[in-house]
Amino acid sequence: MEHRIKEPFTKEKMKTLRAGDSVLLTGTIYTARDAAHKRMIESLQKGEDLPFAIEDSIIYYVGPTPAKDGMPIGSAGPTTSYRMDAYAPQLLDLGQAAMIGKGQRNEDVKEAVLRNGAVYFAAIGGAAALIAGSIKSAEVIAFDDLGAEAVRKLYVEDFLVTVVLDAAGGDLYEKGREEYLKSIGK
Repeated sequence: MEHRIKEPFTKEKMKTLRAGDSVLLTGTIYTARDAAHKRMIESLQKGEDLPFAIEDSIIYYVGPTPAKDGMPIGSAGPTTSYRMDAYAPQLLDLGQAAMIGKGQRNEDVKEAVLRNGAVYFAAIGGAAALIAGSIKSAEVIAFDDLGAEAVRKLYVEDFLVTVVLDAAGGDLYEKGREEYLKSIGK
């Protein structure tokens, strides 16, 4: 099924999605990779605020290339998500609505997605230049010293993602594996 979801990215909207659904997102999302996630968790441990409101937010795991003249961002393909697995459950417990990346997640992240009614989306790996076309603005808002891994505020239009983990416990990777094994008689 295909969905169009516009900001605000509430958990009520996320609960309607199922593993395998295609979604076009329009609104503000944030970027953060492992170094930025580590700093955000350290900030929380010190009692400091995060660089953006985590409630109903979407974090895209990306380290974009520098923007070319006239463009808001360079190539912006997803990075492998497991590097954020140590940090994701705490952010989900604070109200984060969704994550965007690629690859499987560990059991702690799966449990946090289910517990919090959140979603894990996959973006198309290998299509970084295409994805950048959906990004209409990009602004570094924290950890500028991290370069490509700095936290950015992005405005996206019709940003294509696929639901991998849904709020009801669905897992596209497991479902796909089961369907494949069934198709070959195993």
